[in-house]
Amino acid sequence: MRPIAVFVCLASVLGGGVGLHAEDWPQWRGADRRGLWTETGIVETFPRAGLQVDWRVPIHEGYAGPAVADGRVFVTDARHLGVFDVVERIVCVDELSGEVLWTYEWEASYTALSTTWATGPRATPTVDGDRVYALGATGMLHALNVETGELLWTRSYVDEYDTEIPTWGLAGAPLVDGDLLIALVGGQPDAKVVAFDKLTGEEVWRALSSDSEPGYSAPIIIDAGGTRQLIIWHPEAVASLDPETGEVHWEQPVRAGAGMSVATPVHSGRQLFVSSFYNGSLMLGLSADRPDASVSWRSNSESEILTEALHAVVNTPVVRDGYVYGICSYGQLRALDAATGERLWETQAVTRERARWASGFIVQHGDRFFINNDRGELIIAHLTPEGYDEVSRTQLIEPTTRPGNRRELRNVNWSHPAYANRHIHARSDRELLRASLAAADYE
Repeated sequence: MRPIAVFVCLASVLGGGVGLHAEDWPQWRGADRRGLWTETGIVETFPRAGLQVDWRVPIHEGYAGPAVADGRVFVTDARHLGVFDVVERIVCVDELSGEVLWTYEWEASYTALSTTWATGPRATPTVDGDRVYALGATGMLHALNVETGELLWTRSYVDEYDTEIPTWGLAGAPLVDGDLLIALVGGQPDAKVVAFDKLTGEEVWRALSSDSEPGYSAPIIIDAGGTRQLIIWHPEAVASLDPETGEVHWEQPVRAGAGMSVATPVHSGRQLFVSSFYNGSLMLGLSADRPDASVSWRSNSESEILTEALHAVVNTPVVRDGYVYGICSYGQLRALDAATGERLWETQAVTRERARWASGFIVQHGDRFFINNDRGELIIAHLTPEGYDEVSRTQLIEPTTRPGNRRELRNVNWSHPAYANRHIHARSDRELLRASLAAADYE
């Protein structure tokens, strides 16, 4: 696998950001990977005619959501040359105009991926100052200059770490922490997680045995027990590491069938929550005075149909004010008591259809939530222990991805949007768009 080309557009780049530069979305799930959007001046309800779309840019296939930083939008995609031979790339777009500023491409083979979902990259780009990091579905990691697209360094997980590509490809977006870029590599020996020097790409440390699959969950860093802890959720355990050295603080066994540790772990106070498709949920209690954890409660069911608590798939749940809200295996939005795992209510209203893997991505905005479901709709709702209260719903983007099972709609949309500068940035297998969520645009 080798780079093919760098194409640089000589259009002007916005050096100072965007107008009222309120908030960027520079990585998976936004700032600190919390799925929390804090901008003000946002619409209370959607206009009857739908959202104002500023621009649409044609792109190729992929699941990776966009990242937005300093006046630029970054997204990865893949152009298919055959069933398994593809050209992956990262695209940089001007946030205001939608003009393509540059692209960078590389070859990849999807022979190790499940044919049904062998479409394109999965991991949202990670932007850090003047650099952006892009991960392809087969473990090609690239560091590029955000202004020009110049390749700064690259690492191949397969060639350099003997990584065995999991069924659904490499999906855990790399995480910048200080001078390090921390990546879920799944390599040998004992290189499930690798920290690279973010400037040079040189390995700094490696950790955790790769006797089991790496899973698909993006790493996060939390503050708990008086310690900064790097949380890695892989199909056999939730692990806490020292982000500076890779030393393991603690590891709690929890199985995720078929390697499906997908959703990002959710940290709230002294609680850490994970949920998977077959095996349901695990709530960990975090020690107050040291880096340690114990099981508060866990699910017993290993069925995708006879479910307990919450069996999430690609969507990351929310823990708020002592309650868990998340979408279960067949699209049921559920509320749980975070202390016990008791189910309080469920509704099919968000996804409309009770179908395998029906889903939506939940982002908190003040006392309400924005949810983009896999039908391409965007929803504003209140989630409380008493129930689901839908405020507004609009069609955001046409779904274009094959779901791999029979659905009411032929296609789905399984990409997390970016909320930045009072706009939403969303992608499908055909287009990347920017639509306004600013109240002032609809007055």
